[in-house]
Amino acid sequence: MKNVVVLCGGRSAEHEISLLSAASVLNQLDRTKYRIAVIGIERDGSLYVPELLRQRLGLEDVEDLTFPEGDHLACILARLKPVTDIVFPVLHGPYGEDGTIQGLFEIIDVAYVGAGVCASALGMDKIQSKRLLLAAGLPVLPFATVNRSQWGSQPELLSEIESRLDYPMFVKPSNLGSSVGINKSKNREDLQEHVSVAFHYDDFVIVEQGIDAREIEASVLGNETPRVSIAGEIIPSREFYSYEAKYVDQSSRLLIPAPLTDTEMERIRDLALRTYEVLQLEGMARVDFLMDRHTSEFWINEPNTIPGFTQISMYPKLWEASGLAYPDLLDELISLGLGRHQRRRHLSSRR
Repeated sequence: MKNVVVLCGGRSAEHEISLLSAASVLNQLDRTKYRIAVIGIERDGSLYVPELLRQRLGLEDVEDLTFPEGDHLACILARLKPVTDIVFPVLHGPYGEDGTIQGLFEIIDVAYVGAGVCASALGMDKIQSKRLLLAAGLPVLPFATVNRSQWGSQPELLSEIESRLDYPMFVKPSNLGSSVGINKSKNREDLQEHVSVAFHYDDFVIVEQGIDAREIEASVLGNETPRVSIAGEIIPSREFYSYEAKYVDQSSRLLIPAPLTDTEMERIRDLALRTYEVLQLEGMARVDFLMDRHTSEFWINEPNTIPGFTQISMYPKLWEASGLAYPDLLDELISLGLGRHQRRRHLSSRR
């Protein structure tokens, strides 16, 4: 029986989504295969009191972890290492999906589910990932970038963005997910306001060309030989697939499989696989696309290296529709994490 520690919560704006995802993962892990413990990180970086965490997750049958007051996550994981086979981070956004927690796992030499440090950082950073995808010849919509110091000192930036992109534009924090901080700008006044909103979440902002598009997603699974699920389509309840459309009003629809021709389906799956390979992702990712309603062109929107695992999340639903049930998906993710850890332990650290 494998010992699995599920890590959830976190300091990012996606804290609540992480708790929802973790609750689903904990419900689906096979108790005959795994001895399960859970650690929750509060918004301020401290650790949840175990009883409060169980209440937040709506669970009772997980190991009770108690920590000395003021103990830090790194100390706890190091102490748990002898009795932990693998950590399953269900942490969305900064400090969980961006390579930071993966760096901690590498330092203390503990196996973990998902992509490594660099791949996680690239997957989270919309600006750098798009630059790499462009360099590889993959289709990415035109975009402009702004950092905080430029925005405050270079008022001509607005005109420069408008000279490169047409309205509407989408404004996003470069390092965040779950559509937090994303807005659709239809004019200059919107653009000014939305860039300021995005700076609440990150020091770097990306402004992307908006198009009339369908939202298509595909799930990828694997290390050296990844495979891709069938694709699904999001029918958002609002003008675009915002945070509210995803998690608040509960009326967005998922079409699985997406209504695509065989040729279009294969194109999506090929682009998802190439995105995964260019960014050197491992374990899992959901790759999101925009499909132009007028030209049927596909544009890579972004990868998600720790996709949602809630009851309404596309990643597990796409694999279920592709013949891999949720508990079996978790088994494979754990196996991939253990395999990657063993492979890396054989790498030499000496000259």
